[in-house]
Amino acid sequence: MALFVFLWVGINWQSEEGGSAEAEVWDIKVSEAAPRAEIPEPVVEEKAEEPKASVKEPEPVEAKPDIALEEEKKRKEEKRKEEEKRKEEEKKKKEETRKKEADEARKKELKLADQKKADAIMAEEAKRLAAKSGTGGSGTSAYSTGSTYGDAGYSRKVGAKIKSNTVFNVPESLSGNPPVEYDVELLPDGSIKGIRKRKSSGVPGFDEAVFRAIEKSAPYPADKSGKVPQKFNISHKPKG
Repeated sequence: MALFVFLWVGINWQSEEGGSAEAEVWDIKVSEAAPRAEIPEPVVEEKAEEPKASVKEPEPVEAKPDIALEEEKKRKEEKRKEEEKRKEEEKKKKEETRKKEADEARKKELKLADQKKADAIMAEEAKRLAAKSGTGGSGTSAYSTGSTYGDAGYSRKVGAKIKSNTVFNVPESLSGNPPVEYDVELLPDGSIKGIRKRKSSGVPGFDEAVFRAIEKSAPYPADKSGKVPQKFNISHKPKG
């Protein structure tokens, strides 16, 4: 109302003065600021917590062996066994070779000893026969003898006689049928001048039996010429 009165008075006064005037009107009453409207905070509805689904822990998985690694181990083991087998076979082969060589060496020693023994026996026998025949150490006779080896059938004839006088039990384990060979020198009366073994059968007992049979078969007969040959050779086998 005061403002209205003030404006009305001013307008009337200006009309009376006949002039125009500008007036600035200020509202001396400072209006209080209206309180700030409170904006309600948004209400957030709390949702009910949903029950958590139970998560099942994974069961421990048993580690599977590496197939490739297992196969490699298997191959190595097989290779190791094959190598051991090969070494064992080589060792066995060497042992058999060594044993065979030792047996051969022993046979040679026995053969040499048997040969020396036979040579000694024949030497003694030659001396005995020489003394018996009265020829002395020369082994010669006061009268002539027949041909050197006699006729064609002489060796077979005296060989059969020697064979019949040979006493020897052939062992079942004897391998083969190796012969023994002797050269027999004769005096004109058919007695033995000397015996020399040309080849051994490898069986000392058999060689000795044939040697004794040669001695036992003396004196030897004359051949078809009517004279005793100077010598003959014989080959005799254990199994006939």
